[in-house]
Amino acid sequence: MQLLESIRSPRDLRRLTVEQLESLAGEIRRAICDQVSVSGGHLAPNLGVVELTIALHYVFDFGHDRLLFDVGHQCYPHKLLTGRLGLLGGLRTSAGISGFPEPNESAYDLFRVGHAGTAISTAVGMAKGDALRGDAFNPQDNPSGRRVVSLIGDASIVNGVAMEGLNNAGTLNRQFLVVLNDNGMSIAKPQGAVARYFDRLRLSHMYTGMKKQAKQVLGHIPGGSLIEEAYHRAGEATKVWINEGSWFEHFGLMTVGPVDGHDLPTLIEVLTEARDFDRPMVLHVKTVKGKGYGFAEGDATCFHSPAPFRMSDDGVALRSGGRSFTAAYADAMLSLLDRDESVVAATAAMPDGTGLAESIQRHPDRVWDTGICESHALDMLAGLAKTGFKPFFAVYSTFLQRAFDQAFQEVALQGLPVRLCLDRAGLVGGDGAVHHGFCDVALLRTLPDAAILAAIDEPSLIAALEFLRGYEEGLSAVRYPRDTVTDRFVDLGDCPAFDLGKARHLLGPTAEDAPDAAVLVFGALAHVAADAIDAVEGGERVALYDARFAKPIDESLIATLLGQGTPIITVEDHGVTGGFGAALLEAAQSMGLDASNVTRLAIPDQWIVQDSRSDQLARAGLDAKSIVRAIREAIAGRRQPTPRVEVAVPARGALTPDRA
Repeated sequence: MQLLESIRSPRDLRRLTVEQLESLAGEIRRAICDQVSVSGGHLAPNLGVVELTIALHYVFDFGHDRLLFDVGHQCYPHKLLTGRLGLLGGLRTSAGISGFPEPNESAYDLFRVGHAGTAISTAVGMAKGDALRGDAFNPQDNPSGRRVVSLIGDASIVNGVAMEGLNNAGTLNRQFLVVLNDNGMSIAKPQGAVARYFDRLRLSHMYTGMKKQAKQVLGHIPGGSLIEEAYHRAGEATKVWINEGSWFEHFGLMTVGPVDGHDLPTLIEVLTEARDFDRPMVLHVKTVKGKGYGFAEGDATCFHSPAPFRMSDDGVALRSGGRSFTAAYADAMLSLLDRDESVVAATAAMPDGTGLAESIQRHPDRVWDTGICESHALDMLAGLAKTGFKPFFAVYSTFLQRAFDQAFQEVALQGLPVRLCLDRAGLVGGDGAVHHGFCDVALLRTLPDAAILAAIDEPSLIAALEFLRGYEEGLSAVRYPRDTVTDRFVDLGDCPAFDLGKARHLLGPTAEDAPDAAVLVFGALAHVAADAIDAVEGGERVALYDARFAKPIDESLIATLLGQGTPIITVEDHGVTGGFGAALLEAAQSMGLDASNVTRLAIPDQWIVQDSRSDQLARAGLDAKSIVRAIREAIAGRRQPTPRVEVAVPARGALTPDRA
């Protein structure tokens, strides 16, 4: 690591020869692979952009110029080149570096990024802002001004927001470079017509006459002679060309490439010329995801973001952490598809991450990967619901936010029964704040007739999906975490079917037996709460309930507990604002009940940084010790009930003044 250890900032790159830069690329790959094998993280995306990142920092000065990442999971080489090698050992923990761009770490990181499609739009904004301040690069009037570069992948470019950004980028009257990292992959293989366009472009050998066309185009473009000269030096080998008929040209962006994204001399040469071009441009760079390690190149999907793994002469072995909720969902969803031909499903570029990969293989006519376009996916499923099918949308909770408008307008407002399967709900561990699923309940609870469920283990997840399959009143959703399933409650017998708006008693005295306290858990932290109850000393009688629903909530249970003065502790892996605990307080208020005996444990109103999920839960006050403390304090501070004001509870769907 001799060269890598000498890099304190990108300025140090410019002291190296091209041959040394190529050696540096190898050192960066080894450092990333060695660390990800220990901590887990995004491997293949970062291995694929090493030379591209080196070339960008070699040519541009991003201490002054602007570099905007799309998604951001390909930023490890960037972090190593900007002085953060010493923090690599703490990758994805609070003691080290985030796996995504993080402005708190370095001025070289401009935005916290974890969702796709945003980089072009934010780059357009910075380009406009610099122009308004007179800081924008102009080869004649302001050669020392700021340049703007957006780095985006071929799968992200088809995202709706990226399209909107391109539409505005083409109107800029200044330098603006979009670097398209084309590796033929997102997490899974890109989907759709634009992906097929890139496939054809990579495979096409019909470049006859391209030089002549390029010269004609360049002759009419300010600054084009610079690229024309570089193009001429490329000779008959045609390393670089102007793609006159490119798709991006229709947005007003000239396109150069494809260029070999692992050929450092050519990358540096082309970027040097593009750096001083005074109009919007797309540089199409072809890379190999997982470059440099055969196991990652051969299975870029598996090694996109692997768990820790071990490399040996016999191959690579991923460490198993037990059966995950995603694996449980995969089997349960496949069973639904096998049993019911009216069931259809979709995912947005996450077939492996959401557990739909095998379902797509077994039922390709009823299960689809739409690519990185959550909004389209949900609208498409709304259309399927309108034609009588039973659609399920498998999506990470954090990415559901991108389709909330569709959940509102095309699903809930129409009364269509579309089912949301929300993986990675709650705190997600190493991916940190950009991926936490902390607001899905708060969003969906606003929608009339929605049913919002949470699973606590595999049997309850199976039962929840069966409930969703039969729920026809409107939108429904079940949430489950990035965690392993537990068998803590299997000794209770078969998991009962979900009954709309009814909780399930798990442990301790029932509500009718007037417990000293009742813990109502919405979701998979039920087993943590059970451990906490076991640890409570002093003979207190504590009831544990699986709340099951955040909407509609079990009002009769709440009325019984609060009516007799039983303290309630709500526990949820969701934000404290708008979650299950908030729903309980609202229900108590609507029934005229004193809610002063209610304690809410939830993700606090602050950003939780990257770390292990267990450490994040402890930081959020959702571990067993915190629940024990809350139970003891609730019992010690128990208040006597006040007389209940009888309020008629309207039937579901009936109009009240709030709903009229």
